[in-house]
Amino acid sequence: MSQNVFTQNIEKNTVKKTMKRILPFILILYVVAFLDRVNMGYAALEMNAELALSAEIFGFLSGLFYISYCLFEVPSNMILHKVGARLWIARIMITWGIIVVLTGFVQSAAHLYILRFLLGVAEAGFTPGIILYLTYWFRARERGKATAAFFVALPLAALIGAPLSTWIIDHISWAGLSGWRWMFILEGLPAVILGLVVLLYLTDRPANAKWLTSEEKTWLEGELEKERRLAAEVNKTSHLGMLKDSKVWKLAVFNIAGFVAVNGLNFWIPTIIKNLSVSGTSNMEIGWLAMIPSLIAIPSILFVGWNADRTNKHKQHLAACVSIAMIGLIGCSFVTSVPLMILMLSIISAGLYGISGSFYAYLTFFFSESTAPAGIALVSTLSSLGGFIGPMVLGVLTLQQGMLVIAGFMLISLLTLITLRHGASKKQSLEVKEENTEFLH
Repeated sequence: MSQNVFTQNIEKNTVKKTMKRILPFILILYVVAFLDRVNMGYAALEMNAELALSAEIFGFLSGLFYISYCLFEVPSNMILHKVGARLWIARIMITWGIIVVLTGFVQSAAHLYILRFLLGVAEAGFTPGIILYLTYWFRARERGKATAAFFVALPLAALIGAPLSTWIIDHISWAGLSGWRWMFILEGLPAVILGLVVLLYLTDRPANAKWLTSEEKTWLEGELEKERRLAAEVNKTSHLGMLKDSKVWKLAVFNIAGFVAVNGLNFWIPTIIKNLSVSGTSNMEIGWLAMIPSLIAIPSILFVGWNADRTNKHKQHLAACVSIAMIGLIGCSFVTSVPLMILMLSIISAGLYGISGSFYAYLTFFFSESTAPAGIALVSTLSSLGGFIGPMVLGVLTLQQGMLVIAGFMLISLLTLITLRHGASKKQSLEVKEENTEFLH
């Protein structure tokens, strides 16, 4: 067997092993994370009346999570880079799971304010931490597929959470506790359990992977180190310099609109459907209807992530997805029936979740290994402000006004994307030059 064929086999086996070992597991983790983050939307079907929460208060409570999330996201990611993903992600999951369980016992809006804020503190750093973790294992050419597989968890959480949460609310009232309380308790426990599993299952770096052969470890570390050197040549910005780097702010401005839309809709979709439905529609029926946009979102994420990697045209894919989401949002502002609303929400989902399939891979191209922990977390932190704005917009404004405002955010996102430039071409030319040099030697 020639050296070239041997290396190709090592590459194929290593990529396949890392994909199988890492991606399904982190997908499960994020399904649980996102479900615990947005299940307030389903609790609202009964909780708002029981605790006397107005639409404005519920909108504020839904977004409050992102205030504390923003404050602690960068330091959390820096700690993860220092102590390792295995230990820190386990800590994140166990603490947020406990807080979600405690939410099932609240007696007032004040209790919810405290626990939603603490949930943001506990979960801060999870998403950018996983994105950073993927850079430890996957080359740039596989990163779009890897992040797409990770973000499939967003619609999958809605797909699972919609019928599960509404079923619990309608059918479980043990020990005299309301169904929405049991929803928090039963959906918070998996995070605690999986946090313990992370300690046993997750591997920090390829060098520590007992499930890779020595040849596979050497090859993967060599490939990743090569990309780190190239990234360091292209992205020279320091940690402090990133605050002055226009690209960081542009990336954040672009992503804020996605956070506004995704979080606004995820918290309010059950209520929107309920308000448009005929009287007597059960919570479970609302849950089934809420699943439909998520079914559309899954193939959108996977296709955009795969095709952006294949064509190396992440920016063009992002522009198309933003435009599709904007069309759906404008449509939502004018429809008044459940079937048409579900159709418009499905169009929005195709666009919004398609963004998730490509943006975080695109984001990593702007940072070197040393700046990635702070850079990714900084963009995610600034973007997270949209998670506070989205639920508030739909809580304070009418449905039509709220949808049009969110569509305006998407337009700003699109215009910002047009101005973004990164050093991909230089990076690619350096990569080609290095590969040619190795071939000649």
